[in-house]
Amino acid sequence: MPIYLYWGSDDFAMAKAVDELRDRVLDPAWASFNFDKITPEQPDAAIFALNQAMTLPFGAGGRLVWLVDTNVCQQSDAQVLAELERTLPAIPESNLLLLTTPNKPDRRLKTTKLLQKYAEVKDFSPLPPWKHDEILAAVKRAAREVGIQLTADAVELLAESVGNHTRSLYNALEKLQLYALSAGSNALNAQIVDELVTCNTQNSIQLARAIREGDTATALGLVADLIERNEHPLKIAATLTGQFRTWLWVKLMIEKGERDEKAIALAAEVGNPKRVYFLKKEIRSLSLQQLQQTLPVLLELEVSLKRGGEQLSTLQTKVIQLCQICLASPRR
Repeated sequence: MPIYLYWGSDDFAMAKAVDELRDRVLDPAWASFNFDKITPEQPDAAIFALNQAMTLPFGAGGRLVWLVDTNVCQQSDAQVLAELERTLPAIPESNLLLLTTPNKPDRRLKTTKLLQKYAEVKDFSPLPPWKHDEILAAVKRAAREVGIQLTADAVELLAESVGNHTRSLYNALEKLQLYALSAGSNALNAQIVDELVTCNTQNSIQLARAIREGDTATALGLVADLIERNEHPLKIAATLTGQFRTWLWVKLMIEKGERDEKAIALAAEVGNPKRVYFLKKEIRSLSLQQLQQTLPVLLELEVSLKRGGEQLSTLQTKVIQLCQICLASPRR
């Protein structure tokens, strides 16, 4: 397919995918003739990119036209739409048109609908931090790509250490790859990962765990660290909401008498039913009522942040409230 639309804020993962397309399409000897990188600053960037996408390549290999940070899927433009309708069905098979944007495409726009018809669309949004199973799967895929073998406990620790940060994951895997080359180890275990990889302990999932335990001091320390590391407050709030919603669903299913872990996993949107066992242990000390009480507070946190409330103090206030809920009695 000669048309691709990449969107999302994981710029590291997107850059890797773009490099793969370049290697696949371009002949190195003719790359300077057949590669166009068109930025938003260029006049009529979208129209120019579509015209270039119709130009046959010189010499060997194909032609790659890259429209960077485009807004064609966020803003309506009759001229661009008309040019897309004329050009997309006619792009030569030797050429590849790539559109990238950090923003989610607006599905209501005709330009977006047209691109969805003709293009291969790929989402490069970071994985939600609370989707532990998907992060584990991403770690396994990246390890296979780099060419190193990890034991199950090493995969778990690496996922815990880097979370959903793709750049940190590949940086860690590069260290582990160098170690594997010198040590000749077939499979690296958690002890090696612990020695070589710096654990990113200041993450939102660990904040959720501190809140669950009612550990106010640790929770406030994590909030301060997250803000200092420029973690977006709304992202922190979304992670907390996702984690507490998962815990609530698991508790609700248990209270209803459900014992089938697959059924609980389905209701809680947990990809791996085996993880339900650990989730049940995590919420053992909390009542259903306590977990229900956390969601209105989390909603208030999100609303306050979206209305421009002072980020650090808003987070601190709501985190204290959440810790107090989790400490309240009775607990069962």
